[in-house]
Amino acid sequence: RWTPPCCLRALRETARHVSRVLERSGVRYWLEGGSLLGAARLGDIIPWDYDVDFGIYREDVGRCRWLAAVAAPGAEPLEDPQGFLWEKAAEGDFYRVHYSRSNRLHVDLWPFYPRQGVMTKDTWLGHPQDVEFPESFLRPRVPIPFAGFTAMAPNNARAFLELKFGPGAIETPQYPNPAVKRLDKDEGGL
Repeated sequence: RWTPPCCLRALRETARHVSRVLERSGVRYWLEGGSLLGAARLGDIIPWDYDVDFGIYREDVGRCRWLAAVAAPGAEPLEDPQGFLWEKAAEGDFYRVHYSRSNRLHVDLWPFYPRQGVMTKDTWLGHPQDVEFPESFLRPRVPIPFAGFTAMAPNNARAFLELKFGPGAIETPQYPNPAVKRLDKDEGGL
């Protein structure tokens, strides 16, 4: 199933808002996973995606007042003046920013930290693309068109995506679970 256009609009607005807040706060972020894949393929969110993923430097969390507030032990979700809801995710050591209290479309913020030149994190969800990567991909980060704004990305999106998804990841789109449904070129692939 495709994500409805109204949901994609809300995701784009949430991603744009979060990137603006992070940039103004001095938090280094980059598009991660399927969100970077969408940027590389379409300059947008993949049509069947239901969230946006940003990686962030864990050491920068305290620079953003909203992240710092929800990172505190026992903190409750916090609504910013624009109505976006910031929270620490219940599933692990990462953060979510929802479109609103009632509309749970969200941006996930994954805190990574460098260890001997490799970016790692404390929460792994078991997705095949959820892997460590060389910090050199982030030095420097580069701008990339995404969802109607300019987001930050690893400096070699193709190599980064092929590390995470395999060779030809940009040119060979697949649904999230190809064992259930495949998107082949003869089906009008992206």
